Amino acid sequence: MDIDGTVPIDRDVEGVVEMMLDATRRYDAPLSKDRLLDWHAALFPTGRSGMRRITVGAWRDDARGTMQVISGPIGKEKVHYVAPAASRLDREMQVFLDWLNAPSTIDPVLKAGLAHFWFVTVHPFDDGNGRIARAIADLVLARSEDSAQRFYSMSAQIQLERHAYYEILERSQKGSLDVTPWLTWFLGCLGRAIDRAESTLALVMRKARFWQAHAAAGLNKRQHRVLNRMLDGSEGKLTSSKWAKLAKCSQDTALRDITDLLERGIVERDQAGGRSTSYSIIEGS
Repeated sequence: MDIDGTVPIDRDVEGVVEMMLDATRRYDAPLSKDRLLDWHAALFPTGRSGMRRITVGAWRDDARGTMQVISGPIGKEKVHYVAPAASRLDREMQVFLDWLNAPSTIDPVLKAGLAHFWFVTVHPFDDGNGRIARAIADLVLARSEDSAQRFYSMSAQIQLERHAYYEILERSQKGSLDVTPWLTWFLGCLGRAIDRAESTLALVMRKARFWQAHAAAGLNKRQHRVLNRMLDGSEGKLTSSKWAKLAKCSQDTALRDITDLLERGIVERDQAGGRSTSYSIIEGS
């Protein structure tokens, strides 16, 4: 992995990773109130959401008023959802956890969708409800496969489709008790997560085969870096100027690197020549 220019990992990001690993690696362990509170504490180690102090590692208390999901500027806010009163949370969450942990005849994939929707509708925390709901969905999906080995992430796919996610969530929460539209979207999102994972795995395997074939080639660091960018599907055509920019070297050095790869049969010139000369990796090289 290229780690040049790596910046320190934000503690909030570490909290998300810890939560997701606990959810998927310990998928067979019961989900309890204490476990949810630990997840929440991991997400907000400073006790704040941005600049705002929040209740961490405990259900919300509505001390600042009814929990609402809103958007828009001050004075023109739009209320998307009003959560149940804090006084109901202990009972509501116990019912939810009893249902989640009990054996069920419902398809486990559908149960994952229902669990996500149910949790985010109860909205038991001051913040982080969406992230924890996604972790719960991944936990139930891991249970459905009876495996902690994951090659796709429903949580990551929802994050990519967050605008559509919020729209269907709001419509389903404000509508009737029929959650079919929500489950339809959830299943579609799951399918897209699997498709995306398959594309990523294909790319990883392509890179693995390429570097296995050229393990003894003795390529320099610049060549490694640029070839990896090409294998990752770097946008646009690769020219000597682009090589110099990616490798942080002079134009002459870039031309020497490319010429060496041409002679080795690792890259080839594209058909267009002249000032627009570009290069591509030779598949199977």
